[in-house]
Amino acid sequence: MNLTGIHHLTAVTANAAGNHDFYTRLLGMRLVKKTVNQDDVSAYHLFYADGEASPGSDLTFFDWPVGPEQRGTHSIVATGLRVNGAAALKWWKARLDAEGVRSEDIREIDGRLTLRFEDFEGQRLFLVDDGGVGPSHPWDRSAVPAEMQIRGLGPIILSVPELAPTAAVLTHLMDMRAEREYALGDRKVHVFAMGEGGPAAELHVKIEPDLPPARQGAGAVHHVAFRTPDEASYQACLDKLQSLRVPSSGPVDRFYFRSLYFREPNGILFEIATDGPGFAVDEPKDTMGESLALPPFLEPRRAQIEAGLKPLIVRH
Repeated sequence: MNLTGIHHLTAVTANAAGNHDFYTRLLGMRLVKKTVNQDDVSAYHLFYADGEASPGSDLTFFDWPVGPEQRGTHSIVATGLRVNGAAALKWWKARLDAEGVRSEDIREIDGRLTLRFEDFEGQRLFLVDDGGVGPSHPWDRSAVPAEMQIRGLGPIILSVPELAPTAAVLTHLMDMRAEREYALGDRKVHVFAMGEGGPAAELHVKIEPDLPPARQGAGAVHHVAFRTPDEASYQACLDKLQSLRVPSSGPVDRFYFRSLYFREPNGILFEIATDGPGFAVDEPKDTMGESLALPPFLEPRRAQIEAGLKPLIVRH
């Protein structure tokens, strides 16, 4: 499979208004698409990203009226967000402290300076210094200075009870590379890389055999998506899953990208998503996220869908 990095990560919130405030005002990300869960149109699907809505920068949320996550293994347990340099991490530590957001001290994890914290629902996040490698697309209306802004998604951390089944899928099916190991507390973490590698293209697998299976709720991660560049590479991924008889969703057209879903052996939901056509396909780039966007197949139901959604006040 031609996978080049993390495409997006989708998590769960039970408070869309609070979620919007945290990720846009406090973290300074741009709401690039305010839409609905295409499989459950009663729920918002909010996409936060960089100033250009670049693939690999999207942190997205389903808004569901659920209780808190019950933490455990068989799950995605932490989401990396990339920033540039030690000075940025110190700036963020001060900002989180001023906002009353609990965070750990800045420390080196897996050779990179890292700042771990949680949002108001317990969503586990960490800022990681990516050394400024790769393009940056700041948002000019962010409350966060351009040089301090979140540049995109970083490593994603999974928890599984044993490595072998997941590692087999990552290496033999998805063509990732097993690169290294490191310790996180008393746990061993195995690093798998895609494409050119680096923090925007890594999956970290933590081994935790003594934990119960997680139960999803607010603060949980629903799935992680991996980038594939175009329709040809997407079709090749589909062909490989079918040839190996791996159960999957089959091709799914999300309008903003093409998707393909399957579960790895521990039940964690993976998605493969194309880089295009992108979020500007139905809105001007300058005003993305300012109104409810619906893909063409849902547009005839707009009045019904809008009537079923709680108002979400978007401030810019």
